[in-house]
Parts: sequence; C-alpha cells; structure tokens
Amino acid sequence: MTDTTYPRDLIGYGRHLPEVRWPGGANIAVQFVVNYEEGGESCVLDGDPASECLLSEIVGAQPWAGQRNLNMESIYEYGSRAGFWRLWRMFTQRNMPVTVYGVTLAMARNPEAVAAMKEAGWEIASHGYRWLEYKDFPEDVERWHIHEAVRLHTELTGSHPRGLYQGKPSANTLRLLLEEGGFRYSSDSYADELPFWVPGLTADAPHLIIPYTLDANDMRFATNQGFNSGDQFFTYLKDTFDVLWQEGEAGSPKMMNIGLHCRLVGRPGRAAALARFLDYVQAKEKVWVTRRIDIADHWYEHHKPV
Repeated sequence: MTDTTYPRDLIGYGRHLPEVRWPGGANIAVQFVVNYEEGGESCVLDGDPASECLLSEIVGAQPWAGQRNLNMESIYEYGSRAGFWRLWRMFTQRNMPVTVYGVTLAMARNPEAVAAMKEAGWEIASHGYRWLEYKDFPEDVERWHIHEAVRLHTELTGSHPRGLYQGKPSANTLRLLLEEGGFRYSSDSYADELPFWVPGLTADAPHLIIPYTLDANDMRFATNQGFNSGDQFFTYLKDTFDVLWQEGEAGSPKMMNIGLHCRLVGRPGRAAALARFLDYVQAKEKVWVTRRIDIADHWYEHHKPV
C-alpha cells in the first residue's frame, strides 16, 4: 500500500520512463553549469559570523568565527579574476552554450564578467542572493534574500532569472520561490536524470524541477572523497556520458549535468581535463549541448504535467 501522506517521492518515473525526444534526435542532453559564487561566499566583511570554509583548495577548512581568512578569500578571488575567464574562453571558442548559476552579490561585484556571460548568450540563472546555508535562516530573512536576488539580478542582467538553484536550501526554499514567482524551473534536487513536475502553490500550476548533480561536478576536487587529478575527472565525466549516450541510443534519452566552479576547474591542471571532455563531446554525434532554460522550454512543450 502506498503512503500518500509521506512528503518524499521515492518512486519517480519508475520503469515507465517518458518517451523523450530531444531536439535533432539526440541520444543525450548535455548541460554545463558554471557556478559563479566568488564574492558572495561567507565573509565577515559582509556581516557574516565567520569566514568561508567550503569548496576550496583547503580541504577540511573550518570557519573562523569573527575573523577573515585571507587564504580562503584569495582562493575565491582566483575564481573571479582568472578561473572565470579561462572557462569563458574555453566555451566561447567552442561555441558551446552554458548556464550560469549566478550568486547575485558576486555578480554585482564583477560587472565585466556579467557582460561577458551576456555577450556569449549564456543563460544566467539565479544562485540566490548569497552562497550561504539557508537552513540556518529565519523564513522571513530567506524570503527577503530571494526577493533581493531577483531584484538585483534583473538590474544586473536586464531580465528576471528564469531558473533558481539556491544550492544550500532550507525546507522553505521551494515554497518561497513559488511565492516570489516568475521562475520557469528550479534545480534544488539531485533526484533524477530527467526533469519532473512537483505541485505548485495551486493544483493547476505545477512547478518544473530540472535536477542537478553533485557527482559529475568539480566540487569533488575539494572534498575528502573526490578527484585528485584531472584524469579522474575526465574519466568520470566520460564514463557518465558514455552510459547515458548508450541508453539514449537504446531508446531512453536522458540528461547529463556537469557542475563547474571558476576557482576549482578554472585552475590550469584541471581545465586541461575539462577541455578534453568538451572536445570528446563535440566529436560525438546525436548530442544536444544546451542550456537549462532550453531543457525547461522543451519539457513544457512536450511533457506537460498530467
């Protein structure tokens, strides 16, 4: 007997996958995300209680209460000063589309990078106002942060963000973004390899989730269980791509997300592995390299909720 009161969906599509037809008859939809966070992380300069401690070369770093961690700050600065531009050149030279998860305050502190994103035709989705643990925030404060993220994002880019990935969400995040309105999709889920619908604020307005990834993600260069060389990163991405491509060839196309960070894969020794993977993808047939908003638009058109 199915428990209809349990709030989690552990079943999903099950054995009955939707009949997916990506544009051009592609076997796989490949989606690269550049997380632009540098300048929006925890820092006492912004009134935060402690320094940043996550996703840097200092694996296992601890927050410094009430103090600046200048080593951590400079590692993040590398991402905005150098790493971003290396990734921007790699993707634009190959004419490969990208979705940016842009932390709004970080983008406000580097308008030249925002201009380059727009010049390249990248989708700029929202990564929230700050890159913070929203589970620790009162609901009204997170509500204000989402509203301010939309306001400032619109001012910086010229348009309302159509996607949102809070990244470190609270139990309130989904409801709050629906209350804010204007989002075509959100991505605070890792639950599937295809988009899926969840209930919205009303029964006639479901919301689209485009799930993201933490495995095919360069963040694993900065975790205890992760990649320690570019070869490991390339092999993992290639194996993921090959399995999904073959499943698509067999009649079950899916989506592959690749998560990137300017301060991590933007380093030369890691960028070399990413470049090999980009060239590998471009050499394959029946591949749709796209932005998340394009996947959302495709799903709205061809896979309406039932």
